[in-house]
Amino acid sequence: MSEILEAVRAGASGEVLAGTPLPTTTRAVVVRREEQNIFEGLASRDKDPRRSLHLQEVTLPEMAPDEALVVVMASSINFNTVWTSIFEPISTFTFLDRLGRESYWGARHALDYQVIGSDAAGVVVRIGSAVRGWKVGDEVTVHCNHVDDQDPSSHDDSMRASNQRIWGFETNFGGLADITLVKANQLMPKPAHLTWEEAAVNALCNSTAYRMLVSRNGAPVTQGDRVLIWGASGGIGSFAVQHVLNSGAIPIGVVSNAAKVETLRELGCEHVIDRQERDYRFWKDEHTQDESEWRRLGKDIRALVGDDPDIVFEHPGRATMGASVFVAKRAGTIVTCAATSGYMIEYDNRHLWMKLKTIKGSHFSNYREAWAANQTLIDAKVVPPLSAVFPLERTGEAAYEVHHNRHEGKIGILCAAEREGLGVSDAATRAHVGERRLTIFRRHDRGG
Repeated sequence: MSEILEAVRAGASGEVLAGTPLPTTTRAVVVRREEQNIFEGLASRDKDPRRSLHLQEVTLPEMAPDEALVVVMASSINFNTVWTSIFEPISTFTFLDRLGRESYWGARHALDYQVIGSDAAGVVVRIGSAVRGWKVGDEVTVHCNHVDDQDPSSHDDSMRASNQRIWGFETNFGGLADITLVKANQLMPKPAHLTWEEAAVNALCNSTAYRMLVSRNGAPVTQGDRVLIWGASGGIGSFAVQHVLNSGAIPIGVVSNAAKVETLRELGCEHVIDRQERDYRFWKDEHTQDESEWRRLGKDIRALVGDDPDIVFEHPGRATMGASVFVAKRAGTIVTCAATSGYMIEYDNRHLWMKLKTIKGSHFSNYREAWAANQTLIDAKVVPPLSAVFPLERTGEAAYEVHHNRHEGKIGILCAAEREGLGVSDAATRAHVGERRLTIFRRHDRGG
């Protein structure tokens, strides 16, 4: 056991941590360059993350002046973890090699393995010479926007930067490790009333939903808007529901079974569509969509809330985009951030141009937006949708669960934390929020 991990677990001061030696290696979950083709010829659903994700010791990288080393107490699984693990749509080693050609510091990332993971909560144990505003011993969460601030295109809105990347997906040294390397401008304060695992599951999904529905860079919700949210009990969808409610608007959640309906209702979403019960068949076959099914969905939405949705929160992609474009209100907006069911989408463009609708692309968030989204957690306006926790050794199994949609909310991963339930330093706020609300997704995921 490394001294620095023992010191962090013991709650050592920043001064003690700064004087505690770092190990030369750390445990980390990786994919290996030599295995990029192990799933060749298999359909996506048959590609198994348990075969491609490996826990091993890796060398700690050299730290740049604008970076920090963080002991990761907990991390989480995102869909990009799955995409990396099954090498789709392309191998992420392509991203690492491109980054490796950019600079001396970029070259560190182009290795024969990639440490993955785009979420983390932990303790800062080293800071570079150019870091301001953070010190050793700070408890932090980490957002995943990796940007070179010397590039002029990264200013105004860093998500428009020509070299913007997602940490732990398009870079190396991600959060599924005991020690991770991050840029200082990825750090945010850890919500003090949350456990490590609760704090770790938020940054990527919450920030993404915030940009899509609150920021002016997305399709900002206004009071009274009706917002259709696909996958509303999932990681990103559950944050979308909460941001819509906080905006005084009306969420209409779409979920895949009756159990998830109850989860959403406890979260505060009154209007929920169970697509398993309604048995929508948007595709007649692989090449043909069924407009009558789009119309049936639109009728069901109007029966619930009296009108078409002003905004559609889209992330399934191919399976639902045709329906989303159709059901959106005249002059409404379809805001999309992903395509988990397939990214080659089809829709009837007549329903877009003739009814003045807009499709808005959105991708993660800039630092200001991520910080604001994190503040909604600190202020207990949003609760983490943690549904299950796995140890670092079982990351492959956790990714398999996400790959096959066998979960609600988010799956947390314990890294350096010895057990669940640690890390709470604001018991008063936690008591005010209440354990029942903080455990909505865990209770429902376990059958109530």
